[in-house]
Amino acid sequence: MTLSKAKISIGSWAYAIGPYAQNPVPLEEVLSKLSDLGFDGIELGGFKPHAHPDLYPTKNDRKRLVGMLEKYKLGVSAYVPDLWSFPFAGGDPKVAKAYEDMFDRSLEFCVDCGFEKLRVDTVSGTPFPADWDYQETWQRVVAMFQRCADKAKDVGRTIVWEFEPGFIFNKPSEVKRLHEEVGRSNFKILFDTSHAQMCAVVGAKQIEPRETLKGGVLEFVEMLKGRIGHVHLIDSDNTLHDNETSTHAPFGTGYIDFASVIPALVKNGFDGEWWCIDLCFWPNAWEITADSIKFLRELFAKLGMA
Repeated sequence: MTLSKAKISIGSWAYAIGPYAQNPVPLEEVLSKLSDLGFDGIELGGFKPHAHPDLYPTKNDRKRLVGMLEKYKLGVSAYVPDLWSFPFAGGDPKVAKAYEDMFDRSLEFCVDCGFEKLRVDTVSGTPFPADWDYQETWQRVVAMFQRCADKAKDVGRTIVWEFEPGFIFNKPSEVKRLHEEVGRSNFKILFDTSHAQMCAVVGAKQIEPRETLKGGVLEFVEMLKGRIGHVHLIDSDNTLHDNETSTHAPFGTGYIDFASVIPALVKNGFDGEWWCIDLCFWPNAWEITADSIKFLRELFAKLGMA
């Protein structure tokens, strides 16, 4: 196991959606603060008013965005397209086309800007709808992710799927099996530690029978050996936010042992340089950003990754 120097980013969506939706922090203000705090980069949310393709429609506009990132000496760990309005798994061909069109636009955006990774998810909420056919829905998701991965591979990009309790296919075995069935070398798992806790330890919002792992998050990491292509780090207090997604609790306020989880991720094949903090939906994310990077910097130093 090699513990290499860690680069730290944070998801920009924490300052644009949820509690910040009515008063989002402007992107340049976010970049300025992250630079001052010593972040290596940002994970760009493709949500307005930040990095939506509509806001940077031309190649020159996108050069301007890249120039702003360079001004603050920040890299981009990944890009998160605005796909949540298109729950394609339900089988509506118009919705599926809209999802794929938004993905295509986001992929082009990433190519123009030089971003390497794009996040996807299954979009449809849990628990799994009783009137849906499980296998048909599963195959729709597999096929969509295959198409997205193939398009991304053609332009040298990686797709990372973020499983979570609030979206369908949230059992540990489903996460592993879906990755297997998509079967594309540039399709990887995005391992969010709070989602991992809620899926593997709590079994939140799963269809019966619930599936949890005795070894918790560490066992989940081992299950996904060689499959993890990106990581979001944040704590979990074993609750859900608004009974939907995992509560992204500040570091040190939950149950996750990061001093064990981070080396386990590396041991089990995660070789990415970026580690992204995710304060999604946290009400005072802006105020605790400094504490969050301080926690990780100190931990990475102890682990020999500083």
